[in-house]
Amino acid sequence: MSGPTHDPALYRPRDVVTIRRALVSVSDKTGLIELATALAEAGVEIVSTGGSAAAIAAAGIPVVQVGDVTGYPESLDGRVRTLHPVIHSGLLADLRLESHQTELAAQGIKPFELVVSNLYPFVETIAAGVTGDDAIEQIDIGGPAMVRASAKNHANVAIVTSPASYPQILKALSIGGTTLKQRRRLAAEAFAHTAAYDAAVAAWFSDSVVEPAETGSSEAEAFSVSATLKNVLRYGENSHQTAALYVRDNAAGIAQAEQLHGKEMSYNNFVDADAAVRAAYDFDEPAVAIIKHANPCGIAVARGAGDAILSAHARAHACDPVSAFGGVIAANRPITLAAAESIKDIFTEVVVAPGFDPDALALLSTKKNLRLLTLPEGFTRETQEFKQISGGVLVQSVDTYDEFDSSTWTLATGEEADAATRADLEFAWRAVRAVKSNAILLAHDGASVGVGMGQVNRVDSCHLAVTRAGDRAAGSVAASDAFFPFADGLEILLAAGVKAVVQPGGSVRDQEVIDAAKAAGVTMYFTGERHFFH
Repeated sequence: MSGPTHDPALYRPRDVVTIRRALVSVSDKTGLIELATALAEAGVEIVSTGGSAAAIAAAGIPVVQVGDVTGYPESLDGRVRTLHPVIHSGLLADLRLESHQTELAAQGIKPFELVVSNLYPFVETIAAGVTGDDAIEQIDIGGPAMVRASAKNHANVAIVTSPASYPQILKALSIGGTTLKQRRRLAAEAFAHTAAYDAAVAAWFSDSVVEPAETGSSEAEAFSVSATLKNVLRYGENSHQTAALYVRDNAAGIAQAEQLHGKEMSYNNFVDADAAVRAAYDFDEPAVAIIKHANPCGIAVARGAGDAILSAHARAHACDPVSAFGGVIAANRPITLAAAESIKDIFTEVVVAPGFDPDALALLSTKKNLRLLTLPEGFTRETQEFKQISGGVLVQSVDTYDEFDSSTWTLATGEEADAATRADLEFAWRAVRAVKSNAILLAHDGASVGVGMGQVNRVDSCHLAVTRAGDRAAGSVAASDAFFPFADGLEILLAAGVKAVVQPGGSVRDQEVIDAAKAAGVTMYFTGERHFFH
C-alpha cells in the first residue's frame, strides 16, 4: 500500500530550520548536560522523558516532562512514553505544507525542530550475557519510532542519534539553525542506527529459536547483518575496485584488530590476515600460520624447549619459503623478541597476534611498511559466515568440526599408527581445513611440509603437495580434505613415500583407494567428514 501523495507545487522551500523546540530521550547520556545547557541558553524548549529529564532537571536546566505535553503519564514501567499522537504529530508535521501547519494549529500541537535520541542498550545487554525477559525489556519501541519519524521528516527536523554529532548541533545554534544537507545526513545516520538495532534484535531472536519453523527448516526466514563503516580502503582486490571496511557491534575479530605500525591495511591484507588467524587459532598449542592469497604457505606448532613462537614460525616458514615471501603471519600467542628476530628479515606484509612483547614491537617497527596488528581482547571465531551471490546471500554455520582425536576414526587399511604418527595425522587433519579445496597437506612432526591447494582436481593437488615437499615427502603423513575419487591421486602420495593418510572416505571407489594403500603397506584412516573450504 502506497503512502499519501502531494502536489509538489504545495511545498514551500525550506533550507535553514531554526531550533525552537527539542525532544530529548537518550540512553547514552554522554555530553547530555552540555548539550541541554546550550539549548536552554539559545532559548530552546526542551521536552524530555524519564532518566533524561531527571538528569537535565538535576543540572538546573528547564525541562518539560513528556507527560505534561501529552496529558498522559508514562506507563507500563516506562514501556509507553513517547508513543502518543501529540508527540508524533509534532515530529511528522511537514511544515512546508500549509495544510499541516493549519492542522497543528487547530489541535494546539507545537512541532519539534530537533530530536536527540539513542536507543536502549540492547546489544550491550546481551553481550553481557543477559537473556530472557531481562533482555527483551531492553528492546526499544518508542525510541525507534521517534527516530524514524524524525528522519522521515528531515525536511523539518534534525535527528541526532549519537553524542558525536552534538558539536554540529551546537554550531547550528550559533549560526541560526540546521541546513537541509545537514539534516539529510543526520537522517541517513539515524536510519542506519535503527537498522543496526533491529538487525541485532532479529539476530538474537534467530539464535534463540529452538523449534524448527513451520516450513520445516531450522533456519530463520530472514537474515540480517548490520555493520558500521570503519575505514575507506585505498582500493579493493585491484586498483580499479572501490572497497571499505565495515565492523559489527560487539564483535571481536580481525576487523576490530588494532594496527600498531605500518602502512594502511588493504583489502587483500584483511582477507589474508583473517585466513591466517583462522588457521593459527585452529590449534590450542602455540602455532603460527603463514598465508598467501588466502592459502597456507606453512602451518606449524611449537616443538622442543625454548621460545614456542620462534619454533612454530621457523617450522612454518620452512614449509615453503619461496611462497612465504610477501605473506601474512598469524600467531596464536604474543610475538616474542626471538620470534621477531626470525621474522624481521623476511619480506612480510602483515604480522597479527594477540600481542607483541615491547622489545619485539620495537624491533619489528623498524620495518617501515610492515603492518603489525593486535587482535582484540576476547577474540572469537565467527559462528556464521555468508557469501554474496548474484541476487542473494548464502549463509552457513562455520566449520567448527572438532573430531581431531584419531580414536574416533575408522582404520580403513594397514596397521594402527603409533603415537607419533597419530599425532601427525591429527595435526594434518586439523591444518588441512585452512587450505582451499581441493586440499592436500603433508605433515611431519607437527608442521606442514607440502601443501597442494585450490586445484580443480585432486591429482594436481597431490602433485603440487609432493613437489613442494620434495625429499620431505618421504616419511610424512597426508591429509585430504575430501575423499579420493580414484586411486590415482593417492598413488602420487604413495610414490613420494607418504607413510600414512587420513581422509573422509565415502567415495563409490573407496575400495579401489583402499586396495592401493594396502598394496603399498600404508596405514589409512577414514574420518567420515570432509573439510571443503572454498
